Amino acid sequence: MERRKGHPFLEILAASIHEDFRFPILEVFAFLYAISTFAFLGLGSRITLMFSPRSGAAYTYQLVSIQMGMPLFIFLILIFKNVVYGFGSEFEKGTIQTLLSYPLKRHMVLTAKLLSALGVSLLMFLGIQFFALFIMAPQTVSANLTTVIVSYLASLSYPLFLTAILLIVAMKIRKGGLALVLGIVLYFALSVAQGILTVLSITTGSPLTLQALSILNPSLALQYHFNPLGSLTGGETLWNPDFNEVLAYLMGGYCLVIAAFLIAYYYFSRRLNI
Repeated sequence: MERRKGHPFLEILAASIHEDFRFPILEVFAFLYAISTFAFLGLGSRITLMFSPRSGAAYTYQLVSIQMGMPLFIFLILIFKNVVYGFGSEFEKGTIQTLLSYPLKRHMVLTAKLLSALGVSLLMFLGIQFFALFIMAPQTVSANLTTVIVSYLASLSYPLFLTAILLIVAMKIRKGGLALVLGIVLYFALSVAQGILTVLSITTGSPLTLQALSILNPSLALQYHFNPLGSLTGGETLWNPDFNEVLAYLMGGYCLVIAAFLIAYYYFSRRLNI
């Protein structure tokens, strides 16, 4: 029986979701998201009250940052599992050839895979996060919605960029386990590099390295917007970007994200030999 137009994409999407979130993966990660979000939100509200009144953009940023800490790390684990290990394993097992046999262009196959591996994870993460915020602090969130949205956009820019890079790595290596190991090494190497560059900026009294790093990770610029970076000598403010500068870094970060995913799509569609 001939497939009707549109069905191949939905079939690949359904099969990918079934593979990425087979029982009990979805249930376990949903539980981890929920328990860590509400636990850190309660902790965050108590901590931030010690340093700022229960209102204003600064309080909202601190609240969102503390709440998002552990769930964002869980989100990264799920992305590593789905995109890096899962996608790399499909090359290793040869199942990617089956997907490419569908009457679909290659970029549509990749879109279906990413909607499952990345899209579902992102919706689950953001859905639980916003639900918790509106339940626990509805007035604060409503009054500072721009701060909330910018905080999430800034925090997600770097993980999305890392996802695109590791997607390319998985396609090049075509081995799920090796791609996962390289992804973990790259993540921790970049984290160490960020710490070293922060210390370098403080000791040299120049924010230049942090400004460059903020293009890759705009959450740094947002962090120092609300919590100015001080110098070791003299106690003067070393870097305190205004909100417009934060938005500029945010736009730069997502330009990198879009560029990285475009490269991944180009490689999968035109350069990948299967």
